[in-house]
Amino acid sequence: MSSILELPGDSWTQAVPAEVQARAIDNLEEGRVLYFPHLAFALLPEEEAFLRPTWSSGGAKNIGFERETGKIWGVSGSETEKTALSRMLRRYADSTRDLLLNLFPTYAASLMQARTSFRPIEIAGRASSYRKDDTRLHVDAFPSRPTGGRRILRVFSNVNPEGKPRCWRIGEGFREYAQRFAPRVASPIPASRFLLSLTGVTKGYRSLYDHYMLGLHDQGKLDMEYQRQSPQEPFAFPPHTTWMCFTDQALHAVDSGQYLLEQTFHLPRAALRHPELSPLTVLEDIVGRPLCTPSR
Repeated sequence: MSSILELPGDSWTQAVPAEVQARAIDNLEEGRVLYFPHLAFALLPEEEAFLRPTWSSGGAKNIGFERETGKIWGVSGSETEKTALSRMLRRYADSTRDLLLNLFPTYAASLMQARTSFRPIEIAGRASSYRKDDTRLHVDAFPSRPTGGRRILRVFSNVNPEGKPRCWRIGEGFREYAQRFAPRVASPIPASRFLLSLTGVTKGYRSLYDHYMLGLHDQGKLDMEYQRQSPQEPFAFPPHTTWMCFTDQALHAVDSGQYLLEQTFHLPRAALRHPELSPLTVLEDIVGRPLCTPSR
């Protein structure tokens, strides 16, 4: 079975038929990528000026935006230009939330909107450490922002003006990946996770779940034989298309692409239709112990 499920729809705000909702949520929670080939995020004429790599400040690979506070970072330009770019990112944040509320109404009460990002830099050929090298297969985990078991749901839109696709590879299922690499993850040093929180290295306490997810992320990227030999399905997402997945579950790598919009959401395990498929449940089964509080 393909890792990609193609779905209809060309509107961010229209109601979604119940049968499409059911198919979408089942496939999403099983770890597949939902692909909307006719759903484009249309830039306003004045926003097309932001389709240049020079808007990145160079200190980070992405331009980030926080809708709740209006904070923007990783961008060069005047305050007027930053305000205009913030408006574009806010529009995208609002559009993706509208889409999810229509597609997954059962998530509505629990959906937490996180960062919006704009990626104007070509990923192919970009130098980075192995941990930050997204051209290697990985599941998402945040070193400084523990999720405490909450899911990472990300929506992506290719806004490339030159016809270039965003080229992904999707790997094996999460359980197979976790069974392979979890035994390689060492137990945390006593009190280390408390100290990380106390000193501000992490924004909150790093649960055992976060510890294991970071270990899976790092061990998978370090194993170059696995990177070369493991099952992988390539897929090119053309411009003017949108896709989404739980990136803490769907093993993925990005080979090339430039000018991408991305919105992150978080969701607690209790809000899922199939909590038994979540990475938290799967890892607890493999490790043989609870990895965070029961409410997650």
